[in-house]
Amino acid sequence: MPSPVIVWFRQDLRLSDNPALSAACELDTPIIPIYILDDVNAGNWKMGAASRVWLYHALKNLKNDLHGNLILCKGDAKTELEKIIKETGANAVYWNRCYEPWRISRDKEIKSSLDRQNVEVKSFNGSLIWEPWTIKNQSGENYKVFTPFYKKGCLAKGEPNQPIETPENITFFNDYKTTLKIEDLDLLPKREGNWDEDVIKDWDASEKGAHKRLHRLHDFLEHGLDGYKEGRNNPSEFHVSRLSPYLHWGHVSPRQIWHAAKLYAHATGIDIKDIEHFCSEIGWREFSYNLLYHFPDLPKENLQQKFDKFPWREPSEEELDKWRYGQTGYPIVDASMRELYQTGYMHNRSRMIVGSFLVKHMMVHWHHGEEWFWDCLFDADLASNSASWQWIAGCGADAAPYFRIFNPITQGEKFDQNGDYIRQYVPELKDLPTKYLYAPWNAPDDILRDVGVELGKTYPYPMVNHTEARERALEAFSSLKTT
Repeated sequence: MPSPVIVWFRQDLRLSDNPALSAACELDTPIIPIYILDDVNAGNWKMGAASRVWLYHALKNLKNDLHGNLILCKGDAKTELEKIIKETGANAVYWNRCYEPWRISRDKEIKSSLDRQNVEVKSFNGSLIWEPWTIKNQSGENYKVFTPFYKKGCLAKGEPNQPIETPENITFFNDYKTTLKIEDLDLLPKREGNWDEDVIKDWDASEKGAHKRLHRLHDFLEHGLDGYKEGRNNPSEFHVSRLSPYLHWGHVSPRQIWHAAKLYAHATGIDIKDIEHFCSEIGWREFSYNLLYHFPDLPKENLQQKFDKFPWREPSEEELDKWRYGQTGYPIVDASMRELYQTGYMHNRSRMIVGSFLVKHMMVHWHHGEEWFWDCLFDADLASNSASWQWIAGCGADAAPYFRIFNPITQGEKFDQNGDYIRQYVPELKDLPTKYLYAPWNAPDDILRDVGVELGKTYPYPMVNHTEARERALEAFSSLKTT
């Protein structure tokens, strides 16, 4: 029997359009599918609680898809790989590339080590459409503004390649039985109550779950993509695909989403502006990875160095917890933060609203927001999370202007016009007339009493005054222009 090939699954937990898996299967040799939980090299970027819950279920599903043949390991990836190679006689390791700085550094070290041992290493692009080093401007430099990056750098290269089909026949190497049990990875966090069960209950963390969303694009495309360009801003409407966790974990590839959307659009005659805007959201993800690759300190360092002198406030844990758990006194902010904690997901418009509130109303450093999102999001992605928080704080690439301070009252009125979103996640206000739902402190006492709302007890007063907070933020941001 020929020597086996190790297929190292990482952020590509799928069988279809998986270049590393397909290439290994073409060799007509047995494969050893493995997953390594490498908290050793991840350091500060170990997965957060929500990510670990998702991974727990995703690995169970992937192992089932591989007919029980997934090897689970925990520890330093280099050590674990070399142990499997020694015990099995594997002569090659195939993987799809990752782009986080710590992973790039680790993978280079692994490749050099295995090269010295005459073990072949092949890596593939299974997570992006346009890898960072392939997109340059006319001067040969990387882009720092999204629109030219996407239109001149990405779209100019033509349509992405078609996705690869699932390998028809996979031969597994059966002589290696040493594997951890899923419970040995200690992925489920110990939080109060049944949080880990509740947060995942409405999700199917699997390739099959991704394809239910992808191939039933009428669930989104028919009702959501038509009018997507405008409707995507309303968190209570069906104008978002909710594919981001599946894309992050690689249950589905970006080119599978791209081509499925284009195919559906051509078949139905959907407004081309909607399909272009939908695809541009994939472009934003690519832009974030481009930034992280070229600026590996993106998760911690301001891209615009003038923000190093910004007068951030140091918040108390009590203040942070009001924001974290949706007790700010602003219903649209609180609904958004509760959606995050309860579902592992947050609508894109909501992310902008709560981000603006943290850094501009509370004057708190974006690091605090990034860290909480990292812990609570199923789609916690180092590139997108870092780039998005820097964008909303004004210190990133192509960032929001400093004077763009979302009014949490009018944002609710504009993007949750019927109050459905707020009523879902802030049920203590569900009987309040919509007229007062966005600023309940303006409701007359008799109306509050009739619906059982007692401000300061059943629902908090606003933790900051919007007008005063806006003026304070503008003054602080304006000071940067004089330094």
